[in-house]
Amino acid sequence: MKTKYDVQTLQIMTMFEKITRAKLKDCFTNKDKLYFIVQHGELRKALGDKKENVQKLVKATNRNIKIVEFNPNVLDFVKNIMHPLKMEDINMIEGIITIKGTDTKTKGLMIGARAQNLRNYEDIVKKYFEEIKEIKVV
Repeated sequence: MKTKYDVQTLQIMTMFEKITRAKLKDCFTNKDKLYFIVQHGELRKALGDKKENVQKLVKATNRNIKIVEFNPNVLDFVKNIMHPLKMEDINMIEGIITIKGTDTKTKGLMIGARAQNLRNYEDIVKKYFEEIKEIKVV
């Protein structure tokens, strides 16, 4: 499926690549956050020394941003999306990803109020991995 970008998104993507010099895979807004998905191996370059690029991008876009490194392995990509939240275990059986959180607070942050965080993660992962049916936290 091809993604179509509006002019504003294309301008933001161009600005991101000029500031970071990292190769961008995708850019989109999910809820109130602007997501930049960078190519595998480009995260360190995208963040910059002491995360200076993140600060520049927040200032330039006036929005909350999250930079995520794409990974062709779906479980590693889920870990990247949920970073900095820690998980004890993650596995996938028949398109259902099951995550075991380290403690109750972490599980709560993964799930969010009315499971909105979990559904956001699910939407993002499904964008790149069509075989995913659901993400569960246990």
